[in-house]
Amino acid sequence: SRGMGVLEEVIAASREAGTLCIVDAKRGDIGSTMAGYADAFLADGAPLAGDALTVSPYLGFGSLTPAVELAHETGRGLFVLCLTSNPEGKQVQHATVADGSSVAAVVAREAAALNAAAGEAGQLGSIGLVVGATIGEAARELGVDLAAVNGPLLAPGVGAQGAGATELAQVFGDARSSVLASSSRGVLKAGPSVEQLQIAALAAAEEAREALTA
Repeated sequence: SRGMGVLEEVIAASREAGTLCIVDAKRGDIGSTMAGYADAFLADGAPLAGDALTVSPYLGFGSLTPAVELAHETGRGLFVLCLTSNPEGKQVQHATVADGSSVAAVVAREAAALNAAAGEAGQLGSIGLVVGATIGEAARELGVDLAAVNGPLLAPGVGAQGAGATELAQVFGDARSSVLASSSRGVLKAGPSVEQLQIAALAAAEEAREALTA
């Protein structure tokens, strides 16, 4: 409970500083429970509401509907788990459905459809994907068209997990302009000094910028 209290403080501080905040809660459930999660993390005035939320589609993409609807209503975004950087994710994400498509490709198509229905020409949609920077050729091999999603792509795996410019180019290709590279442990290991954390965060941001524009 104390951790959740600190999370509320961090979200509030980010809002006051004018810094975009992605709440990496990976929520996913069914019916009224998903609606409750949506209210907690996406409703205006909710202490845990940042600018975007990570969500899990593995109870069926349609189970995310309450979060999709509230995100659109409040001007927030979602990052849907698609091809994650942990090796265990392959058991579900690389599996195939009845038409032969991979589960990951279905998730990407659903996100693309939502963005196409709600978006404006020339703008990224508000439904993005989580795609690990360490997955190699998996997106192409599984038929996941990242550019067609037309949404932001959150890329964990940079920093402590070893991904850099080569890996980002391999995974994202022409979709690199939509990538938000995430470095967590690579920054946190500089703590607890606030000054050293700031230095590490700025260095990680510059490294990601260089990698994504190389």
